[in-house]
Amino acid sequence: MIRLVALDIDGTLLKPGVEATALPDAQITAAVHDLHEAGIIVALATGRMYPGTVHIAEHLGINQPLICQQGASVHDYDGSLRHGCSIDEDIAMELYDYATAHGWPLAWFDSVRYLVTEHSRQAQYFAAVSQVDIEVHPQPFQSGVRATGIDIISTVEASRDVHVLLEARYGGRITLLDFPSVTAVHAPEASKGNALHILADELGIARGEVLAIGDSVNDVSMLSWAGHSAAPGHCDRYARDSAKEILPGQGVEGVAAKLRSLLD
Repeated sequence: MIRLVALDIDGTLLKPGVEATALPDAQITAAVHDLHEAGIIVALATGRMYPGTVHIAEHLGINQPLICQQGASVHDYDGSLRHGCSIDEDIAMELYDYATAHGWPLAWFDSVRYLVTEHSRQAQYFAAVSQVDIEVHPQPFQSGVRATGIDIISTVEASRDVHVLLEARYGGRITLLDFPSVTAVHAPEASKGNALHILADELGIARGEVLAIGDSVNDVSMLSWAGHSAAPGHCDRYARDSAKEILPGQGVEGVAAKLRSLLD
């Protein structure tokens, strides 16, 4: 029996390519509402920061803890920080120096503030879905913000080399996630899977009673940890290899059907 459902937002509750202001459709919203009414806990697990995550939670009518920033921060519904993990300060400074030396923009953020060394399309989109203001700060380490996340915004061609270099340099001292032109860096304990594990333990829910649904590389840790996991048909190859079930249907149809099936 499933007692806890962890849901990614972008590409899972929202189909790929929608506007940053999009909300889950009526099918998804009704299914989540009915799960909540049936006593099944529904928790969001996303790369978004807290403001953009709680906005989706409000729309869905759920008030459970929120896994944000790829698991680097877990918030209660009211915004209180339940768990958080920051990047080592020496590593954060070296990442800044590395990006600056190559002329690449860098984003530096914690659970509430989002700083960038310069504007970029990628940063503007992340700020929009996270519903936070962009603060342009050429030297973000002087802002007083201790980074829970740092994004190096390079190019599609360069991002693979960035990953290889950082992995070789820091190994297990960081967690890396790759997006087309962004290399996302978090603390080693920051992952959706680890955050979901902690949350389930706190709620007294066994691994075998947890269902995780996600579509991308940043969902792999929770898809692998959960006793039950699924990915929509459009998922990337990393999610496809990790999920125990690939859902049929287009867009989010399969996700809505899977959630509905838990009520049968």
